[in-house]
Amino acid sequence: MKSCDPINRVLRDPGACSSFNLRQWDLLIRQARHANLLGRIASSLAERQLLEAVPDKPRSHLEAALVVAERQVQAVQWEVKCIMQALADVDTPVILLKGAAYVASQLPAANGRLFADVDILVPKSQLDAVEMALKLHGWITTHHDAYDQRYYRTWMHELPPMQHLTRETVLDVHHTILPETARLRPDPQKLREAAIPVDGFTNVKVLAPMDMVLHSATHLFHDGELEHSLRDLVDLDSLLRHFGKNAPGFWQTLVKRAQELDLTRPLFYALRYTSCILDTPVPAETLEAAKIGSPSKLTVKLMDALFSRAMQPAHASCGDLLTGSACRLLFLRSHWLRMPPPLLIQHLLHKAFISPRDTQY
Repeated sequence: MKSCDPINRVLRDPGACSSFNLRQWDLLIRQARHANLLGRIASSLAERQLLEAVPDKPRSHLEAALVVAERQVQAVQWEVKCIMQALADVDTPVILLKGAAYVASQLPAANGRLFADVDILVPKSQLDAVEMALKLHGWITTHHDAYDQRYYRTWMHELPPMQHLTRETVLDVHHTILPETARLRPDPQKLREAAIPVDGFTNVKVLAPMDMVLHSATHLFHDGELEHSLRDLVDLDSLLRHFGKNAPGFWQTLVKRAQELDLTRPLFYALRYTSCILDTPVPAETLEAAKIGSPSKLTVKLMDALFSRAMQPAHASCGDLLTGSACRLLFLRSHWLRMPPPLLIQHLLHKAFISPRDTQY
């Protein structure tokens, strides 16, 4: 593997950058930009009062990243207000997911984070009412191809992504956290029952601490969006550190909750790679208990080889000749976990041969 030493060192210990020369700073900033982590690193340095000691040129990049991240937090807060105004007449609580949830809950995971969209979770029975209300307030559906519409509405765990006509913000409306055709079947009702209200909002909630961690783990280890995998692992690290200190009984009941939701496998990977890559302080007894979700030893070795390559910035200084192959295999794995073989074959054939032909006309 090529050297990802600067970013790996700083993510584990922000103070490590105090000995960096300008060449190392240059490489760190490039790697962090490719991983969407420049704002997070800048925030970590600022929290530790280390930013002022950074040389002028790299500090200017870090300070600019903080400004962008702060503006994005404001944009997410405004977007959530707009969404709730649109859904004011729909009689259902709305659960914020991922980045929007971190912002609404004022969690450390929101500090310096960049956002691509807003994700919400609503009951499946309310999807039609939610979608209609959003359309009346300027959101339109994307993925207009008839196959894509059927793919989302029949098999997936969400509506086709929606985009606002004027703000161009993207909204993902989920009714559960994994496709209904997936091998793992977490009960969304259990997630909704344990969700926590957000101060200052009516009918807005976030997932309970353990469920927020489990959803983050499930998103990372069952999705094919590997370009954000290191950022998502850093999110997990932040959630685990925060809830491990501030949520009573968190470590003692995390594995049990994963069993209740059929999510022991993604939790096993989450604890394994956060502790190995980012030195997340996971108690030994929790790591041992999480082995209930472990696959075979051979599969673990294979996953180690794949994820150790995929969870690096998409920068020339990171990776080796096998990195591209590792990412492609993990992308195929994500689809294998989402669909039974007959449906997967049908989907891949359509995307490979029919969809490209349709775009020519």
